[in-house]
Amino acid sequence: MTPASPPGRFEPRVAEEAEVFWSATERRELVLPWCTSCGKPFWYPRPVCPRCLRPDVEWRPASGRGAVYAVSVMHRPAHPGMAARVPYAVALVDLEEGVRMLTNVVDVDVDEVRVGMEVQVTWEPMSDGRNLPVFAPAST
Repeated sequence: MTPASPPGRFEPRVAEEAEVFWSATERRELVLPWCTSCGKPFWYPRPVCPRCLRPDVEWRPASGRGAVYAVSVMHRPAHPGMAARVPYAVALVDLEEGVRMLTNVVDVDVDEVRVGMEVQVTWEPMSDGRNLPVFAPAST
């Protein structure tokens, strides 16, 4: 049986360019697209490297560790599916690999989320077997 999505969770659709990413989330594995021509990761998934515009893209495991670059606390839901979660923290997280992801910071009071806070990936089950990568304070 597939676990249900937490109440009020917006579930992103699966774009063709992100199928590998979403498939990996079923195993709770965070992967990133890397350009094999220029040797750099990038985010968000797309068919060509945004730096050199080459289509030489492969998926590699990511550490799942990073730091909050910016945070905003949502007191009104940005999407009706998130109404039951207010207030919630939306953050840009800089991963160790050098990419920045838009995500939620969970398992902490939203007023405690700060720029520079070290975080690690955790997972929220979705209704279709995928898991949404969100971030929680890194354990010390």
